[in-house]
Amino acid sequence: MNFENFDDYQRYFEHQKYHLFQPYVHGQSSFIPRLLPEHAQQLSVPQVTYLLERRFGVRFWEALNPESRVDSPTQYLEETQWLKRSKMIGINVRTLGNFWNIIKYSFTLPRSYNAIHLLPIWECGVVASLYGMASWNINHAFFSYELAAAYPHLNTVEKQLKAVINILHLQGRTVGMDIIPHTDRYSEIVLANPSYFEWLRRVDLMITEHQDTLYFVVQQAIMDWLMSVGTAKTVEYFPNNIQSFFSDSHPESERLELLFGEKWDLQQRTVRRNSLIQYLYNLGLEPAPATMGPPYRGLEVDARESTKVVDQDGRVWRDYLIKKPQKFSRAFGPLTRYKLYEALDGNRDWGIDFERPLTAVFDYVCQRYAACALDYNFDFMRGDMSHVQMRASGVPDLADAYYDIHKCIKKFVGQYKKSFAYYAESFLAPDGEMAYGSEADHLERSDADVTLGDLQSMVVGAADFQNAFQYYINLEQQRTFTPCFTTMTADKDDPRFDAFYVKGSELRAFIGFFLTTMPSYTALGFECRDVHLLPAENEFYSKLFVFKIDEGEKATHGNYRFGRNIELFNNLLIIRELAEKILPEIEGSEVVWLQPVQQKSGLILWQCSRNLDLIFVANLDLNQAYQAASFLDHTTCIFSTNMNMQDQILGGECRVYHKKKRQLNRGVVGRFLKHFCE
Repeated sequence: MNFENFDDYQRYFEHQKYHLFQPYVHGQSSFIPRLLPEHAQQLSVPQVTYLLERRFGVRFWEALNPESRVDSPTQYLEETQWLKRSKMIGINVRTLGNFWNIIKYSFTLPRSYNAIHLLPIWECGVVASLYGMASWNINHAFFSYELAAAYPHLNTVEKQLKAVINILHLQGRTVGMDIIPHTDRYSEIVLANPSYFEWLRRVDLMITEHQDTLYFVVQQAIMDWLMSVGTAKTVEYFPNNIQSFFSDSHPESERLELLFGEKWDLQQRTVRRNSLIQYLYNLGLEPAPATMGPPYRGLEVDARESTKVVDQDGRVWRDYLIKKPQKFSRAFGPLTRYKLYEALDGNRDWGIDFERPLTAVFDYVCQRYAACALDYNFDFMRGDMSHVQMRASGVPDLADAYYDIHKCIKKFVGQYKKSFAYYAESFLAPDGEMAYGSEADHLERSDADVTLGDLQSMVVGAADFQNAFQYYINLEQQRTFTPCFTTMTADKDDPRFDAFYVKGSELRAFIGFFLTTMPSYTALGFECRDVHLLPAENEFYSKLFVFKIDEGEKATHGNYRFGRNIELFNNLLIIRELAEKILPEIEGSEVVWLQPVQQKSGLILWQCSRNLDLIFVANLDLNQAYQAASFLDHTTCIFSTNMNMQDQILGGECRVYHKKKRQLNRGVVGRFLKHFCE
């Protein structure tokens, strides 16, 4: 049964919801096929409990206990290669509201989506960017009061996150966390560990100091402030000298309590941190902003009035520029990067000595992320800005233990969980564009298992898409990492990228499922994304919920709204149901290319080694039809996204053929399915 519009779906769901639940609760389907994401979010805690208890029995109640631990599908693996075959869903928790709503959304996902990547989950700083960590505390905004009311033992956001990951593991899914090599510029992390970051002194439009030892001045300023305002917590003994206060003899947790207060008291922590920021601001002391793209180094103040920001406390902030910028050079004002290496010549010319890693900083970052990964039982990490490679000489032939922070974190966690895998955010740009040297070489030296790539930024069938796709296939065959066949990411669905999703979404999903030697990545909301010929309101774009801005083009004025593209939802539902039937037969297969990606034809054909009776066909050219290839002689078409089943394979059409004659079901299943094997 198909419906033409959202209102029909709405009425059908309200009257038939428990009927729709039955295949799921009885184990006949791994998801609830006609459950729209918007409707899933409306499920109550008792309804979610009904679904999970009927499906998993007593194991659900065990999973709901944050003190217990449900083994993940990779718990006992000894390697990380499993990520190369994963079909990942990326979730910005802020779009759903809280961690518990991830479980509601999971009912819309077939088992084929076997990995969940959570965007950053920590408290946020300036502009509330998820990627501007203010502390190591889990973001309390992701707490579900509904869940806590129903299950009082889940009375903290930390307990709720543990229960949610338990349930996702119970569903057979792995869960990934975001690893960020920077923080908010004035985060608690920075203020408690000034020596772990780079500092500068700005007087209006001039950087007057940026020497390597400036952190000593910052430490003294923090100490002076603390002596003037008093500690946030009464203690018998107060370390009243810099060396004692910032040493390992007083762990970070103690410093944080003295500086800002108890972890649970967000209001006090915020007030005191703001007071300290004001004190440092009056002295002109700022953490250096994080940068992207060669040459990375060499900062100057952006003098343009249009970029000046005056915050709610009247402080005037200036953006920064790279003095000799190249194509992707950029400074991120609200962020600061960990200082991982000693500076050359006292940082007089912004040089870095890569032969002298600051091992204490590496160890600190590794230990903090490892604690989170192990405490919450995450299975893989997504490395933010993994493309960063600052060595102007290029990628070294041999990489030591401190070559890259993401490599270090993966290795550190791997001591305790050998299957902990690494998914890199790298766009596989040409050499020297976003990093010095080859990104592919850099990813290999960094021990990445999978990388994002950039297919989500290209129109299906365009020349750049074809070229990139073929390049990614070559990398998969020749390199130690594998690029993703990415359909959409949470930062590629904003108004700038509407053109990429007007057409070709079905083809993206089809290839993402059935190209078994490449992982795929799909962001929440892709399955019902509305067609925006012109930019829509920001509440339709998950990208804008990475921030929390009230004014300007990135502002949002309400909760995230799922699209209501019922036509796309129906089309992708048929492909998902096909994946339910076929993927168990071909998972883990090697791909046998019958007709690979090429410029002269948009038609690609492949087989999977575990079932050579099946042939998968996709026409990447959205505007041109092709005659079926000779490979398809003596085969039967069992699936098509074209309801007319013409001899020609139309633009954007996907098909599955079978080599053997089978009795076929002649009924139409859904809107697109003409023939399907019984």
